[in-house]
Amino acid sequence: MITLAHISDLHLSPMPEVAFRDLLGKRLTGYLNWKMRRNEELNSETLASLVGHMQAQSVDFTAVTGDLVNLALRFEIERAGRWLEALGPSAKVAVCPGNHDAYVPGALESAQEIWGDYMKGETLDASAFPFVRRIGDMAIVSCSSAVPTRPFLAIGRFDENQAERLARILTALGEAGMFRVVMIHHPPNAELQHPSFGLKGHKLFRKVIAEHGAELILHGHTHRSSIHSISGKGHEVPVVGVAAASAAQGGTLDDPARYNLFRIEKAGNAWTCTMREFGFQRLGHDIVMRMQMRIS
Repeated sequence: MITLAHISDLHLSPMPEVAFRDLLGKRLTGYLNWKMRRNEELNSETLASLVGHMQAQSVDFTAVTGDLVNLALRFEIERAGRWLEALGPSAKVAVCPGNHDAYVPGALESAQEIWGDYMKGETLDASAFPFVRRIGDMAIVSCSSAVPTRPFLAIGRFDENQAERLARILTALGEAGMFRVVMIHHPPNAELQHPSFGLKGHKLFRKVIAEHGAELILHGHTHRSSIHSISGKGHEVPVVGVAAASAAQGGTLDDPARYNLFRIEKAGNAWTCTMREFGFQRLGHDIVMRMQMRIS
């Protein structure tokens, strides 16, 4: 049996002191949004409690589906690198980037440099994504939907080139009998698309999964707990989103902080996957198991 943890949308705080020269372009609107709204709804104490609870589960691997930072300032990216080191060794943690990690041009490249092996793995060619991590009979396939965008937009993008590589990777892993977990920050299912914060290329992503298969898809971005499905090769594929890991209980926009824990097991030629969701409730101060269900 393999135990996989899923956490997302850390939005590490507090915000560092920012000089006016750092707030040109999109960072200015992001900074104002943080000061007026997000700084009271996302906090480091909540995140620390949730991560401590998750680490006590002795997981085999942790999937982090993006948005470790807020404005992608150099200080934030370096702090996120230290946070990843505290979470666990890079051999047991993989990150796919979110839109905040690519907030402005050049930010994603800085994150790739500083986060290093946390955002690397086996690839088909010189392209960074998708990359693959193998843990026993499970394969984590990390895609990237992270691109810089104009102010007031939080869209992601999944293009033809990445789709072609993902198709080849999923085919090879499927032929090897692996349990394939695909990570992507933006949700790919049709129910959660929106012109200002959806995934451009979501139909292309779903086409790849329908033709080449996968066993589980993990995403963040919405700051909500959710379970949907999309068509796979011969069966429906669960698409699981998780609430923001730093979301305080008193927030009005997001679900309180949560993480997901998957227990994946092979019996003969068949896989079973049981999901448990842990996190805060709207009331009370304890982290509890909110849900348990078999998803495959």
